[in-house]
This record gives sequence, structure tokens and C-alpha cells, in this order.
Amino acid sequence: MTAKTVTLKYDGREYEFPVLYSTTGEGCIDISKLRAETGLTTLDPGFGNTASCVSKITYVNGEKGILRYRGIPIETVAEKMTFVETAWLLIYGRLPTMAEMKKFSSRLTNNELLHEGLLHHFDAFPPNGQPMSILSAVVNSLICYSPEIMDTTDEEAMRNAVAAIISKVRTIAAFSYRKAMGLPFVYPDPARSYCDNFLHMMFSIPNKSHQPTQEAVKALNLFLMLHADHEQNCSTSTVRIVGSAETNLFSSVASGICALWGKLHGGANVAVFEMLSRLAKGDETLDKFIERVKRKEVRLMGFGHRVYKTFDPRAKILKKAVFDLLEAERVADPLIDIALKLEEKALNDSYFKERNLYPNVDFYSGMILRALRIPLNMYTVMFAIGRMPGWIAHWRENNEDLRRLARPRQLYSGPVETPFVPLDLRPDEEL
Repeated sequence: MTAKTVTLKYDGREYEFPVLYSTTGEGCIDISKLRAETGLTTLDPGFGNTASCVSKITYVNGEKGILRYRGIPIETVAEKMTFVETAWLLIYGRLPTMAEMKKFSSRLTNNELLHEGLLHHFDAFPPNGQPMSILSAVVNSLICYSPEIMDTTDEEAMRNAVAAIISKVRTIAAFSYRKAMGLPFVYPDPARSYCDNFLHMMFSIPNKSHQPTQEAVKALNLFLMLHADHEQNCSTSTVRIVGSAETNLFSSVASGICALWGKLHGGANVAVFEMLSRLAKGDETLDKFIERVKRKEVRLMGFGHRVYKTFDPRAKILKKAVFDLLEAERVADPLIDIALKLEEKALNDSYFKERNLYPNVDFYSGMILRALRIPLNMYTVMFAIGRMPGWIAHWRENNEDLRRLARPRQLYSGPVETPFVPLDLRPDEEL
């Protein structure tokens, strides 16, 4: 709904642009005609002030610590839903009926196996290959073995593609871990739930099936739900941009996996435990480390957030889950002990309070994964499994609503025109 306009004065002329308002939260200035009318573009490095789309999927209010999936508070999602139900909610825009839930679960079960020919891809990767690289490559290769799932031209085909990618990504992730460990693949069990099945494929051995505790399954469900979407972050924006070229769902999601790999995005919880591992060596006390953080000599990983200026609502939920899981599983881990001591010191220090530097979701998610015995190089893979519904939802929304190729502008600052000098006349210079 347009209620107001803003006026831009430039070069002796005035231009008016409409102000658009969201159903809740910030409004924005619609500058879609700015270049056509003024000959100007905008410069916004990092896109911190730019809305790239109109979306109905997820709402985040960083100042108030609010996160909602399709209008449902994340606290309600965490308490009352499962990951599979959350996936449906994000992708299809409403809570499923009992019949829809059963059919969706059945589709996931029917799509959990990989084409046997695809298993040879795992043999081509070295034993110490990065699981995120394997995940991206194999997800992108799915359509080679099942080209029919690339067709999303009608709703039935789209639902098959959605089920295929959400189900198979879990199998691919578990197989990449087994390959790295030199262990035989464990096939999915159709009688198990989504999270139970993943832990079964990760930790079973041929003569002994792994039976995770209810607390472990609940903690993994929670981890995946809390990572399912977070509006226009780096990887989600990547999926939307790649998808705007009418790139298929699987390749678009593979691009999101690559974007997620970075330490400043999905790799943040890995950076937390790399920091804790250094502290565990005992070269300096936690107090000295905190002082170095204050002097900005080192970064305190897992604290603060690009969006949240108060406590990350996901972190509040995961913090309780960490203690519940540690108690139920009777986990004794020196790194987790260090993390909890570090948290206590930071939360009681005015330096961090005044700057709103609270533990974020990455700080606690790493503890959940460590308690579940997930290896460090699989942390970002776990994030990717959880974020899959959000990527799919945004790809789908972008394709249905916009269908316009993303093409950002730039502010060119290079030479206007460089004279050409033949190679034999150029002076010798070494880089």
C-alpha cells in the first residue's frame, strides 16, 4: 500500500518516489524507476539498506528480537512443530492438514534413496574431501540421474522435486560423512522419522543399528527448525539471484550451499569451536582473552549478529536445549565447559552488555552438534540441511512472483580509456 512519497532534488529538478509499507516492520522507498527518471543509481555495499524483493515467507525484527515463519513466532514453531512440518509451512505458506502431512512424509520416504550410479561420485572424492564441496556437487548432479525431477512446471512436479531435494540432501550428507570416515554407506530406513533416520545413517554399523535417544532426535529437530529460514541472508539471496535466470531448483540450491560455506555465514559455528579449541590449549586464561577481545585484538566468535541488536531468539531456544541434551546424554566435554564459562563471563561484563553483544544461534548450535557427535567439518552441512526449506520457498516465490533477471548496477571507478601498447614495447615490470 502506497501512502506517502519522498522527494529527491537533483540538478535543479525534483523527483518523487513512492514509499511502500510492509504488513509489519520497516517501509521502503520504491526506486525501481530511479535510473530511468534521473540517470542515477544507488550505491549500497552489502545491501544493508536495500530490499531486493517483496516476500511473504519470514519476518525478522532485529531490534526487538523477533523471528516468525509465515507469521508464526519461532518460539511456537520450536515448541509445537517438527522440521518436516516446518518445511511444509515455509514452502507452501500455511500449516498442513493431517492428510497433507501424511502425503508429504510419504513423498520424503519415497525419495530418500539415491540412484546407485550416483554413489560412484563419492568414490571420486578424496577421503579428506570437504563435505560441503561434496554436498554441493552431488546435489547439482541429482538431475543427471533423475532428470524428471528438474521439471517443476506444474504443482505435482514441483511437490515431487521439493520432496526429492529435502529427502536426498540428508542421505547425501550422511554418505559424505561415511565416505570421509572410511565406513560403508548405511541406507535410509523407511520406518524412521526424518531426524532419527539421519542419525541412523550417520552412526549405524552393518551389524548394529544406531538407536538415537529421544533427546537426541528432539535436539536435531530443533536445530534444523531454527535454521530453516532467516529471510534475505547471503545464501538465500544467492538462491534467488541464481533462480532469477530460470536456473533449475537443484542448481540454484547448490549455489546456496556454496554461499553458506563461508565463515561469516554458515561456517560461523565452526569458527566458534576453532576459537574454543585454541582456548583449550591453556596458553591464556579466559579473562585475558576477554580483555584482548575488548581491545579488538581478537574476535569473540558466536557473539553479536548482523541483524539482531538484542538476544537472538533462536539462541534463547537453543540454550535451553543444550542443557537438556547434555544432561540426558551425560556428555562431558571440556570444550563445551569452556564455552559455558566464556558465555558467563561475557554476559556479566558491561562491555558486552552496552554493545548488545549477546550469544547468537551459532554459539549454541555448535554445542548441540558436538553433543550429538557430529564432526566439526559437518557443521555447515547440518546448517544446509536445515536451511533447505527456506531456499526452496524463496526460489519458488521468486519464480512465481517476479520472473525478472537479477542484474545489480555498479559505480565504475576504473580508467576512462586506456591506450593500448604493443607487447614488445611495454616496459618490464614484475608483480
